[in-house]
Amino acid sequence: MKKSRLNSRAWLGKSCLSLAVLAGLAVAGAAAPMQAEAAMQLTYSVRHSMFGTIGTYTNTIEPTAAGTTVETRTHFFVKMLGINVYSEQAQRTEQWRGNRLVAFRGVTDKNGGQPVVISGVARGNSFVITSPEGTVRAPANVRPANPWSAVFLGSSTMMRPDTGALEQVRVTARGPATVTVNGRPIPTQSYEVDGSKKYLVYLDGRGVPVKFVVDDSTGEVTFTLTKCDGCALSVSSLGTYR
Repeated sequence: MKKSRLNSRAWLGKSCLSLAVLAGLAVAGAAAPMQAEAAMQLTYSVRHSMFGTIGTYTNTIEPTAAGTTVETRTHFFVKMLGINVYSEQAQRTEQWRGNRLVAFRGVTDKNGGQPVVISGVARGNSFVITSPEGTVRAPANVRPANPWSAVFLGSSTMMRPDTGALEQVRVTARGPATVTVNGRPIPTQSYEVDGSKKYLVYLDGRGVPVKFVVDDSTGEVTFTLTKCDGCALSVSSLGTYR
C-alpha cells in the first residue's frame, strides 16, 4: 500500500507539471493585440482520467491603463481510498503591455512543502526569469503556460509557471471540433501543441479556451470551462456558462 501511495504521488507530480505546461500552450501562434477590452473571469473544472475531479483552475483578466493584468489561481487535491496523495495551490500574476509580457510573479505550494517563488521582468530584448534554480534569460516574446487568451502570439518559447523552466513548443491547427460545455455543444477550432508531451486545445468562436487536454503516462487530464463571468457570450453560438 505504501509503495502504491508513493507511485500515485509520482504520477500526480508528473501530471500536474503537465497541467502547468498545458495551461497556456494554447496561446502560441498568431499576432493580435493582447489588450483585454473588459474584465473577465474563466473558471475551469479539472478532471484526471484515473483520479476523477481534482480541482479548479481560474484566470481573472483585468484591463488596466498600461495594458492587462492576469491573476491565476489553482486548487488541486487528489485522494485515493480517502487518503490525500497530492495537493497543489498556486497564485500567479502576469502583467502585459500589448503583446509583451513585462512582469510575472508566481507562488506554488505542492504537498504543503516549501513554496516555490518564480518571478520575471522584461529587460531590453529579453525576459529575465528568476527561480530557485537561478536566473535565465528568455526571448522577449516568451509566454507563460497559461491560457487566459485565445490569441495565438507567434512564440515557440514557453515558461512553466511553477518552475520557471523554458520549453520549445510547436502549435498545429487540427480544424473544427464540437465541445460540450454545461450540456451544450460548442463549435470550436482545435489545436495540437507539441512540446515535451502532446496537448489538445479547443477555442470557441470568441477565442475563449473552452477545453484543453493532456494525455501522458498518468492518463488524460482535462480542463473544461464551467463558468465565464464577464464574457458576454451569445447563447446561440456559445451556450450558457453562467
